[in-house]
Amino acid sequence: MNKTRILLIEDDAEISRLTAMYLDVEGYQVDLIDDGALALEAIKNTDPELIILDLMLPGMSGIEICKAAREFYQQPILILTACDDDVSEVSLLKMGADDYLVKPLRPHVLVARIEALLRRNRTFSAPAGTSLTISETSNQVTFQGKLLSLTGSEYEMLKLLHKNAGKVISREQCCQALRGIDYDFSNRSIDMRISALRKKLGDDQVPYKVITTIRNQGYKLIHEQVN
Repeated sequence: MNKTRILLIEDDAEISRLTAMYLDVEGYQVDLIDDGALALEAIKNTDPELIILDLMLPGMSGIEICKAAREFYQQPILILTACDDDVSEVSLLKMGADDYLVKPLRPHVLVARIEALLRRNRTFSAPAGTSLTISETSNQVTFQGKLLSLTGSEYEMLKLLHKNAGKVISREQCCQALRGIDYDFSNRSIDMRISALRKKLGDDQVPYKVITTIRNQGYKLIHEQVN
């Protein structure tokens, strides 16, 4: 059974050693980086399932690394900080992190947070051909390697279609998915949002290759992109 791979970016050698040792006992594979300047390349090369990232690093700060990594990395990022005052929940979300812990670390709390983040990070891979992935942890969507910028209602609708790829989703189901996201969930507004999604997916020319219309029934995310 393959171990879950974690990248620990921390310049304190003793913290790195002890953390890696504890996580190894818990069944994780840990890669270590102690220089912020090497962090982005390490993320690309190791492709970890979770990153533990210290805020204070030489070469490049944790904040800079987190923001830059979010351009291409969709898995959980757990920030380590020396003081509660260094980061607020709002700034944490803005920089693209998923959670944070204050030093000194308590090993059992660290493992519990890691397990929770991995459990929440239910990343759905679309059927072969569409190259579409949706991360519910970061609410980010990539299509053919490109990060998409979606509104809240567009994201919820695409997530619904994605979970039910190959099945017809009625306008009523789409409206239900938008309840609480957007007060205007008429059939016309659904059509407009589907149109916007198609444009962002590069699928706005008939015949549609990703999201197709089923007459008098609704919409369907097709299993394979027609070449």
